[in-house]
Formats: sequence, structure tokens, C-alpha cells
Amino acid sequence: MSENKRVPVTVLTGFLGAGKTTLLNYILRENHGHKIAVIVNEFGEVGIDNQLVVGAEEEIFEMNNGCICCNVRGDLIRILYELLEKQFDFERVIIETTGLADPGPVAQTFFVDPDLSETYELDSILTVVDSYHAQKQLDHSHEAQEQVAFADILLLNKADLVAEKELRELSTRLKRMNPTAKVVTTNYGEINLDDILNLYSFDLHTKLEIAPNFLDDHHHHHDDHVKSFVLRTDKPLNLEKVERWMESILKDFGPNMYRYKGILQIENVNNRVVFQGVHMLFAGTLDREWNYDEKRQSEMVIIGKELDQRWFEHQFEQLIAQ
Repeated sequence: MSENKRVPVTVLTGFLGAGKTTLLNYILRENHGHKIAVIVNEFGEVGIDNQLVVGAEEEIFEMNNGCICCNVRGDLIRILYELLEKQFDFERVIIETTGLADPGPVAQTFFVDPDLSETYELDSILTVVDSYHAQKQLDHSHEAQEQVAFADILLLNKADLVAEKELRELSTRLKRMNPTAKVVTTNYGEINLDDILNLYSFDLHTKLEIAPNFLDDHHHHHDDHVKSFVLRTDKPLNLEKVERWMESILKDFGPNMYRYKGILQIENVNNRVVFQGVHMLFAGTLDREWNYDEKRQSEMVIIGKELDQRWFEHQFEQLIAQ
């Protein structure tokens, strides 16, 4: 690990039976060249092939391909520190959230502990989707919808089991719920890891690709409780107003705001201000300077439930510098 670079962390979640176990087994077995520490939940189904850990008594296991497996038996923060203290040679961490209704608490870990955030960097949240069963799961399970809401990457697994038209309809529905998530299709969890790792989508190192057209597509409409909308203005915002507003909405709506992130144009500031958050915890940083030929505007996407889009739009307009 480089002394000057934080360790990237990918949070892996997904619907029951979506293929998280298959994906983890693929990561642990393949000679992919990555040195990865894998943290899995010990409850429920076995997250990793028994042959990889048979006879092991320690909490942390080193695999023959350079990966490390760590069962979550205690506090996540303690385990992350333990990985460092034992000086394992690893380049990144993958955390599976099996048994959790949503990955929010895991993601929040990297906001709460300042020392941890200096060492680890949340790369992205990856949600594995069972393409064959997803439509029914989304219709009947709030947990399934919440997993989509938190995602930076949606991995459509078992794509070979559905027709191309059905796969397009599923992708459209998911993008309507979460317009900023990257969608990747796969079978048996086999995928080039470069497509899902080192994306840093959670930290907004690259400009948001917001796709509002998906919000206007009313074909195959579903009454999803997870909604997403985009707030946008070309006028500079007042920083003090923004800070007061963020404090207010997180107090009032934080539990219902699954994910929110954006790029802001602040009055008298030559740099972009980027931010992202999970529920009531968020972080904002001063990003690069606006490019000379770049259109300066503020964009904020909010993904959550029971949120009044028109109210948010009106409030966002009040943040414009006078």
C-alpha cells in the first residue's frame, strides 16, 4: 500500500440469491493480480467457498491468490484497523453486507471515524441484481429497492436467463430509481474487475452523469417507493445558505435520504464543491478549479423515499446568491 494513498473500499450488497457469493468466490479464485482483503458477514449462507477456509481457526485468512478473507464477528472498525496492524499486504477492501437491510450503516463507518477515513477511502457501493427475479423483488421488497437506491454500480447478474427486451425494461426501471448508478451486465459473477473497482464514483472525482430522461419515461411504470430527482441551477449559490439548508434537511429528512451527491457552484469560489452523503452523514470537499470552457452549474441528485420534489426544488432556488 502506498503511504500517500488511502486504501479503496468497495461495499458489496445485493438481493437474496442475486449472486454475491458467486462474485466473491470468483474474486477469491481468479488470478486477477489484485491484492484484496474481503470482509464478509458470518450470518446466513456461507459467503465464501468452504474449501478456502476449511480448518482455519483465525479470524483472518490469507488466500493463495493474495486475497485475505475476514469474517465479521465484531466491530467493522476494529477489523479494518486489525488488517493494518497485522501488516497484511493488500491494496483494497471489499465488504459484503449479507444480512443487512441496506449498506448505509457500513458506508457511514467511513464518515464517523476520522482516523479511519484518513486510511481508507470509500470507492463505491456495488449492488448485485438478480435479473431473473428482480422485477418481482422490487415490487414486493422495500429492502430490495433500498439496495438499488444506495448503489453506485448495479451489476445485473444472470443476464443470460432473461430476454434482451426484459433486461432493457429492468435497466430502465433501475435507472429511474437511481439515475447516477452505472449499470453492468454479467453471468455467474464473472466480470473484469476493472469495470467495478477503482471507479471512485462515491467521491465524485469525475462529473456526475445525471440521466433525467429516465425520469420522464413512463412506460412500464412501477409504484416504487424509492424515488430520485435532480436539482439544478446555473446561478452561483451562497455558501452560508447552503450550509444552513443542508443542516435543516438532514435533521428533518435524513433517515429518508438514502443517497445524495452533487457538484456545487459557490459564489466567489473558483473551485467546484463536491459532496455526497448517506442518510444524516455527509462530506463535502473543495474540488478542482472550474475549467475555462466548462459550463458552471450546480447539480444535486437526491435518492430517497417520501420526499416532496417540488418542495426541494423551491428550497434549492432560495440558495441562489443575491
